[in-house]
Amino acid sequence: MTLFDAPAPVAPATENPPVIPGQPLAVCRMVVAYDGTDFHGFAKQVDQRTVAGVLKDALTLVLRTDVELACAGRTDAGVHAWGQVVSFAVARDVDLDRLRASLNGMLGPEIVVRHASLARPDFDARHSARWRSYQYTIVNRTVADPFRARYAWHLPAPLDLRALRLGADPFVGEHDFASFSRKGPEGSTQVRKVTRSAWADLGDGILRYDIRANAFCWQMVRSIVGTLVEVGVGKKRPGDILSIMRAGDRAAAGQVAPPHGLSLWEVGYDDDGNASA
Repeated sequence: MTLFDAPAPVAPATENPPVIPGQPLAVCRMVVAYDGTDFHGFAKQVDQRTVAGVLKDALTLVLRTDVELACAGRTDAGVHAWGQVVSFAVARDVDLDRLRASLNGMLGPEIVVRHASLARPDFDARHSARWRSYQYTIVNRTVADPFRARYAWHLPAPLDLRALRLGADPFVGEHDFASFSRKGPEGSTQVRKVTRSAWADLGDGILRYDIRANAFCWQMVRSIVGTLVEVGVGKKRPGDILSIMRAGDRAAAGQVAPPHGLSLWEVGYDDDGNASA
């Protein structure tokens, strides 16, 4: 079974009751995985195929009512997810097993609902989240891997793993990540608290960068990875990272890593520590 495998298709669950005005409502929480290759990001956009747009259309068809989605992280075009979390209002007597099976039959394996449950009334996938974690995968060998081409950045030049790890350490803590993200709306802050920043050698030339923070800025992880790759090939030194961060200038950092190596991996909440299936 691959990362984005799904159950065999089933027919839409037309037996699910629609959300009727005045009917008692609950909040549904779903853990969703998707291959972001052919989507223009998560957030719904006019005239663009997005994860939220496709998922919302399927939910509207199955539940026979309009659905408003909240999500834990608005992934960019080409970025994947294993542990994206969404929430929306449903009727209290909705059959979640049938809803999950119907969505997977309609959308899988490109989009898969890994888990569905009723959450507390005030739960919101975005605002209730305490942390998010991302993984970035690199294939670091001379020959590309066709089975990882959609989900990993192929880099034939040898990377110095020790330098990568030394460069990753300074990101832990609360910092202003203006040097590692695109500028946000006027008045927004780019201060984030990172609790994990580490590289793992998975063998056979597969390297994985793991980062966990309370929240992330736009293109923050990809900017960090692109800069660390420059450290790994010797264009920058591990000791340069702190000065780049203090510069508060995107031009001081390195390239932005391509989106297809990045996955939103997990989201943590107070009630159960995580939102994984």
